[in-house]
Amino acid sequence: MEFKEFQDIIDFAIEKENEAVAFYEEAAAIQSLSGSRKLFLEFADEERKHAETLRNIGKVDLSGYKFVWIPDIKRSNFLVDIPYAKNMPYKDMLHLAIKREEKALALYNDLLKKADRNDFKMVFKMLCQEEANHKLKLETLYDDYMAGMGD
Repeated sequence: MEFKEFQDIIDFAIEKENEAVAFYEEAAAIQSLSGSRKLFLEFADEERKHAETLRNIGKVDLSGYKFVWIPDIKRSNFLVDIPYAKNMPYKDMLHLAIKREEKALALYNDLLKKADRNDFKMVFKMLCQEEANHKLKLETLYDDYMAGMGD
């Protein structure tokens, strides 16, 4: 996808964050496991905050934000893209969520590399950390689920 203006990129990222909110809210609504339902709702709230951060990208105060290294267990490297289907099984919902977070992380890493303003770089760095954290949590859930299934 080719963008002509920086705002087009931000609008695209906001759209992806809004799609993530809808995805996680729907995932939460169909979950029978209360822990997964709660996690998906937390992710929806965080993605909503990401969209708001992007809307205000030049005015974001990250002075109190703590940057930490999030490990990558690389489970997503072994998963192929799958299409979304309404009421998909839990395993597939986790699989799809992992791949979505992987793509969001790649987007923000790319934007971090290309940003020419330090304040924008800090926002993209924060978004990278947040998406990496989502990915790690989902990959851990997926591994635990698969281990419980005998995989």
